[in-house]
Amino acid sequence: MDINQAIKEARAKMQKCVDHTNHEFGTLHTGKATPGMVENVMVDAYGSNMRLRDMAAINTPDHRIIVIQPWDKSMLSPIEKAVRAANLGFNPVVNGAVVQCPIPELSKQRRQELVKIASGMAEEGRVSTRAVRRDVLEIAKKAQKEKVITEDDLKRFEKEVQQATDKAIAEIETHLTSKEKDLMQV
Repeated sequence: MDINQAIKEARAKMQKCVDHTNHEFGTLHTGKATPGMVENVMVDAYGSNMRLRDMAAINTPDHRIIVIQPWDKSMLSPIEKAVRAANLGFNPVVNGAVVQCPIPELSKQRRQELVKIASGMAEEGRVSTRAVRRDVLEIAKKAQKEKVITEDDLKRFEKEVQQATDKAIAEIETHLTSKEKDLMQV
């Protein structure tokens, strides 16, 4: 077992946890329109479920509206139904060859709900980061029992993995604080 390689892999997995959590934060709408709010909506198309981003161009001409332009015009109605069914808090409207999704102002109560959802997403990110730590430490302890690495190597390894874990969790916290501030801004 190469300790340095294992630490690199653990750091990479932890960074993926941070990146995934940050991407999940992007799905929460803060009153500003972003394509990420609808890109993962599943649409019943051609007899199967497809992600909206795989079947349409999604853009935001201004911060209050999302415009979805399907590549196949016959998909306008299924896209409208899918966005409505996704219960994202806005009402899609077919307008010519596009589906428009006006973004309503958020109430204080809805903002607080979104902050709680963001906190839950951050907790999931922290849990997955700790799971990476647990898995890599189990491998190291097993290697130490099999006398592949020394006890001193194990202690150093545990310390470095804990530092990587702390860094990843601090990064998630920074993103959460930023998202909470963004959500509560009127």
